[in-house]
Amino acid sequence: QVQLVESGGGLVQAGGSLRLSCAASGRTFSSYAMGWFRQAPGREREFVAVISSNSGSTYYGDSVKGRFTISRDNAKNTLYLQMNRLKPEDTAVYYCLGDPRVSTVVTGGGDYWGQGTQVTVSS
Repeated sequence: QVQLVESGGGLVQAGGSLRLSCAASGRTFSSYAMGWFRQAPGREREFVAVISSNSGSTYYGDSVKGRFTISRDNAKNTLYLQMNRLKPEDTAVYYCLGDPRVSTVVTGGGDYWGQGTQVTVSS
């Protein structure tokens, strides 16, 4: 069993930055692709970013490309999302997830999900 706990959310002004963290328990973290999804009130869940198990590959949703950076530290069992040049439309609950396959993470079918952290961007 893997548990994922997100942190780092908060309130920030447009143009600002936040870094989200996702701490994972269990011994399988380093073998899993990890990713971030977000969901705003009244909207569908949206893919944000994914990173392969060895950090060799990363992919981003179109709306965050060039502004967000996903990374991981397998020694610390932690996933990160650096969010720069934030916009009000980035306001959402952000979830981390993990799965052995990158493709499964991209489609939101991960084995494990965190409880989410709220990000609010004011205009």
